[in-house]
Amino acid sequence: MSVVTRFAPSPTGFLHIGGARTALFNYLFAKHHGGQFLLRVEDTDRKRSTEEAMQAILHGMNWLELNWDGAETYQSQNADRHREVAEQLVADGNAYKCYCTPEELAEMREIAKNSGGGTRMYDGRWRDRDASEAPAGIDPVIRIKMPLEGETTIADLVQGDVTKANDTLDDFIILRSDGTPTYMLAVVVDDHDMGVTHAIRGDDHLNNAFRQLHLFKACGWDVPEFAHIPLIHGSDGAKLSKRHGALGVEAYEEMGILPEAMCNYLLRLGWSHGDDETISREQAIEWFNLDAVGRSPARFDMDKLLNLNAQYLKTADADTLAARVLADANAAGITVSPEAETRLVAGMPGLASRAKNTHELFELSHLYLVDAPIEMTEKARDSLTDAEARQTLKELAELLKKATSWGEAELDGIAREYAETRELKLGKVAQPLRAALTGSSVSPSIFEVMAVLGRDETLARLEFAAN
Repeated sequence: MSVVTRFAPSPTGFLHIGGARTALFNYLFAKHHGGQFLLRVEDTDRKRSTEEAMQAILHGMNWLELNWDGAETYQSQNADRHREVAEQLVADGNAYKCYCTPEELAEMREIAKNSGGGTRMYDGRWRDRDASEAPAGIDPVIRIKMPLEGETTIADLVQGDVTKANDTLDDFIILRSDGTPTYMLAVVVDDHDMGVTHAIRGDDHLNNAFRQLHLFKACGWDVPEFAHIPLIHGSDGAKLSKRHGALGVEAYEEMGILPEAMCNYLLRLGWSHGDDETISREQAIEWFNLDAVGRSPARFDMDKLLNLNAQYLKTADADTLAARVLADANAAGITVSPEAETRLVAGMPGLASRAKNTHELFELSHLYLVDAPIEMTEKARDSLTDAEARQTLKELAELLKKATSWGEAELDGIAREYAETRELKLGKVAQPLRAALTGSSVSPSIFEVMAVLGRDETLARLEFAAN
């Protein structure tokens, strides 16, 4: 069997953390089995669906590089097909038209409410009646005929066997009185028509699965394998909310989180592979299976996400990170010379090891993005106000001009020898150097900075600061 999975978001809000993890699990399961991963937009709720939310979902999927196979499909475009299936179920005797009045339905709900949970919300009064008995002026709904006795068991790939008594399952509506399909019908028809073999989703859909299973059977179709993943909770064990960091995926992008780190973190929320923490996309595809998905809710921890992001920055490709920084520089209106671009790539490992997110990386990168003369922070300027500091820069510049090579070790040696000759601590030399060369009081090793800047740029900045 060729595996086909699908992610089916509703465009009534942004792509949140739970939805992104569901999409990731579906993607990895399909790719692990050499199958297809499809995207279906469940936009049947036209009043709540928005174009803004739709674009945010697509952007989030693309940012996470969860590339779906083929074009995305829109559930609302299949309404005629959904109605056709509902009418066929009536013709086959597996569904029926219900002409209950609003008053009758309200009375049934009240009886069920007062029964303590032992009575169905709908009593099935139109299950075997003829349409000739229908009251005037009532547009019927179509209800599926659910089994009246026994039990239904779902062999869930995550939860194990889950059983529900059939007398708790109402004859639910599949087509509304205005001819529009319900969610239950649309999901089943679309899953069948798209050839979905595995429905991997949050365990808040588990109750729906019992109803959908019978609808698949009533249509005479193969039932997909179900896998219901426990929901994500906050670090305190409570239901995940905005105070825990339950934001749209785009918010994490704006925080400067790398998509690779985000996917790695989501993967580890409820799934594990031994003690492995940092897992590449290739490893995730190779290793992912549903057996390793836990049955308990995972806990979202923002600090762990930020720490993982810092690890990814440390090991990320220098050219890729430099491209991100240059894009930010362009957005900020900073003109970057070809020489500065070369410096940026060369200095990226030292910068990335000190950043927790791409915003910090951009701020740290400023020292390589600009050419002399450079702007200085107030603290850096203050460190160069006394004549002694400026004299130190002038004397060092003269020594550096005589350097036979321009590596960190030799530059470090020149500075140390100068400090010893003047009976100064190295910090007294490094401090004005850092201010002059970076415009800041914080940077990577100043000798690393000098090596990356190169002879000409280093000397130009020293001359500017000294004068």
